Amino acid sequence: MLEPPKLNLQIVTGEDLREELCERLRPGEEVEDAQEIPRRLPTHYFRVPSWKAALEIELAPHFGLWELIDVDVREAPSMRSFPRYIPCAITVLAAHLAILRIEVGRVIRIAANGGYRSPAHQLSKTASPHSWGTAANIYRIGDDLLDTRERVERYAQIARSILPGAYTRPWGQRPGYAFDHLHIDLGYVLVYPHGEKALESGRESAEEG
Repeated sequence: MLEPPKLNLQIVTGEDLREELCERLRPGEEVEDAQEIPRRLPTHYFRVPSWKAALEIELAPHFGLWELIDVDVREAPSMRSFPRYIPCAITVLAAHLAILRIEVGRVIRIAANGGYRSPAHQLSKTASPHSWGTAANIYRIGDDLLDTRERVERYAQIARSILPGAYTRPWGQRPGYAFDHLHIDLGYVLVYPHGEKALESGRESAEEG
């Protein structure tokens, strides 16, 4: 029997984080999305020790960890330094992207800031699946730059046809739309690894302890 792949990453909870990181990640806190619906932020994270580790770790076939955590100066400085803490649900996203990669038979490229963004990221104005590690902005598939309506909608249709739980943003330039990339997300997925309890809030748990 084949052994499942092991990421060799430590899993931590909000209880394990120092105060500065809790203020940025806000584990277990409720934040409202663009429709003013409250969403509870993740509480369980992979501890990524270094950029070297991110380059070496493959979350799913054809998808390295680094591809889904690449950010620029719009991310809070403490969230760009290592070790970094990434919601465990990012493995669910990687598995879905791997299925899409198999279907299209081409390399899929994720934009900078197009994978995981912390709640402290400048683009995280409301709750977004990016802060759950369950959204990806794809700017290129093979030789196709996704900068036209025809290409974005074509690949969005493929994604929806093979990924039943996936949402793709419609093409357009209004808020909630996408015109120069394909946005795929799985919603606000919370992952509680085996042997780990669900936490209400990282801050509250730390205070109670």
